[in-house]
Amino acid sequence: MVDHLMILMIAGAAAISVLLIFWLSTRLIKVVPQQDRTWNDPPPLGYQIVWWPIQWVAFYVRPFITENSREMRLIQLKQAGLDYALDPAQLLSGRIIWASVFALVIYWIANSFHFFSIALIVFALFLGFYFPAIWLGDLIKLRRKQMIKTLPFFLDIITLCVESGLNINSALQQAVSKGPKGVLQSEFQRVLRDIRAGSNRSDAFRNMAQRLNHTAITNLTSVIIQAEASGMSLGPILRAQSEQRRNERFTSAEKIAMEAPVKLLFPLIVFIFPCVFIILLFPIVMKILAQGF
Repeated sequence: MVDHLMILMIAGAAAISVLLIFWLSTRLIKVVPQQDRTWNDPPPLGYQIVWWPIQWVAFYVRPFITENSREMRLIQLKQAGLDYALDPAQLLSGRIIWASVFALVIYWIANSFHFFSIALIVFALFLGFYFPAIWLGDLIKLRRKQMIKTLPFFLDIITLCVESGLNINSALQQAVSKGPKGVLQSEFQRVLRDIRAGSNRSDAFRNMAQRLNHTAITNLTSVIIQAEASGMSLGPILRAQSEQRRNERFTSAEKIAMEAPVKLLFPLIVFIFPCVFIILLFPIVMKILAQGF
């Protein structure tokens, strides 16, 4: 009788614990407000997969993010073109969620093969936590490469439009409609959107320079702002900027081409030369071994 009573008490305590956990989880979920993303861009694919847990974790980690960390992460999101898709809290919560996912997957795989290791789980946690940061850095580098590649072409279009009599807003509109798709097209379109929304043209250009964070764009925006403030003609200035950016692009390409032989030296010595020596010396060594010393 006592044994049955103990079993019932344990079962009741377990049921009450499950109910309390379920009630607490539902309360925590209901507290999180739904984000209005009417004017936001869709999040990246890796964040869309686990978007609901990211929103939930972001709500609770947002108060713990310092102002300096928030500003630094926001600058990175602007440089990656994701400031309208994610905020710093969602970026951090995504790293936490993916760290947990990586750890769970590695634990499941290791448990399936009966190979459990704490070091492996810790490595999976670090990999999942730092992988979004690595992806964000690669995205920023890719955007800068695309920007440097298409900047002379956009400057040529804007220069031709300005020299033909159009103002800078109409020239930017023509560059957006005629130019190739990419970073600069979206950034110039965003400048026009900010101007239509009532922002000052100089402030819109400064915000674009801050988002892209590149010397070429900073120089271009500074020249445009100074020319408009002093009443100078934009045509010759933009043409000079276009020629300078094109020369810098050719110089960068020549530098990369000159670095190629140096970069090929290591795989040449470590991988190619040993294989060549093995192919050349193997018949000789075998013939010596067959004939004897």
